[in-house]
Amino acid sequence: MKGDYQELVDEISAALGVPATLEDRDFGLVAFGAHDSDDDTAMDPVRTRSILTRRSTPAVRAWFENFGITRATGPVRIPAAPEAGVYRDRICLPVRHRGVVLGYVWLLDADPGPTDAQLESAMEVAARIGALLWDEARAGTDLSREFGAVLAAGRGWQRDMAVAALSEALGPDAEGLHTVVCVMPWTGEPPSARTVPSAAALSAASAPGGTGGPALAALIRLRSPEVLDPALTAAERLRATAGTAATAGIGVARRGLAELADAWHEATAAARAAAAESRFGPLAEWSAIGPYRLLTALPPDTPSDHAVRPLLAPAQRELAHTAEVFLDRAGQASRTAAELGIHRQTLYYRLSRVQQLTGLDLNDGEDRLLLHMALKASRL
Repeated sequence: MKGDYQELVDEISAALGVPATLEDRDFGLVAFGAHDSDDDTAMDPVRTRSILTRRSTPAVRAWFENFGITRATGPVRIPAAPEAGVYRDRICLPVRHRGVVLGYVWLLDADPGPTDAQLESAMEVAARIGALLWDEARAGTDLSREFGAVLAAGRGWQRDMAVAALSEALGPDAEGLHTVVCVMPWTGEPPSARTVPSAAALSAASAPGGTGGPALAALIRLRSPEVLDPALTAAERLRATAGTAATAGIGVARRGLAELADAWHEATAAARAAAAESRFGPLAEWSAIGPYRLLTALPPDTPSDHAVRPLLAPAQRELAHTAEVFLDRAGQASRTAAELGIHRQTLYYRLSRVQQLTGLDLNDGEDRLLLHMALKASRL
């Protein structure tokens, strides 16, 4: 499909004698014509950023939309604005289908610029681009529906049917290597899969077991199970769209679609762990969350252990933190005191208070395990 867009953009570039750029309606780069001019102003900051980052900034988008391109049905001439990084006049050809704007073809204007006849011809090509974008959007919607059905289906024949339908929709790609990305919380509709690198489908979903509320699921194509860069890139882009409070998780790579639901559980667990544990950062991989692989499997309404409950009171936050750091450091007093910035005698006093509050013996392995897991589970 991308090759079809490139051919149509090249057709416009050749007919008008100027490089053309195609962006979708969210100003994500789809295709661009070759630039072989000696004129440095032809590559102003806006066009350079669009090509290098495959996206325009919100400020640039707002600037161009001020000229009515979202409502236009014909070419729109836009003057240069050096203060906005737009050093050259532009012509925008709105790409529409069935009355809906689906993207924009951008041309650098010149003196003399393209004739009315040339622009009319270019608009005919833009209409063909619009038909392709429309078909792709419809296919993407269907794929997102099938993907969402797999994630929502229970075990058994319902899931088998959902996986079969998604496999048919994906075609030969279904047998490839995939992983799942979870971003939570997510409100609103999912973006188009075409705007997210390596994404096969995106779907709004609920985290398994009602544990995390509204979330976004992304099915990401991979070439190697060891190289998760496509998933990392997609997760960062989606998380940035969701807002600073969002976290993201990535499941284990799998070949085929039979274990897609398991990958979704892993991705949501990793996103929850990232929200609970700051050391993971806002993006975590299932393989890196350690004990949270078990803790996130607990039902969300699991009550805290009665022995540890007094330590979880807000007034005991410092004692709880001291106990967790002590246990994280394998009970090594010197390392714990150094990390907390306190004297070892102060540490021993705090640990004795922990034992008094909980009735647990920090010299007993099972008591230490219970306390350690309970403290970590309390943040989920």
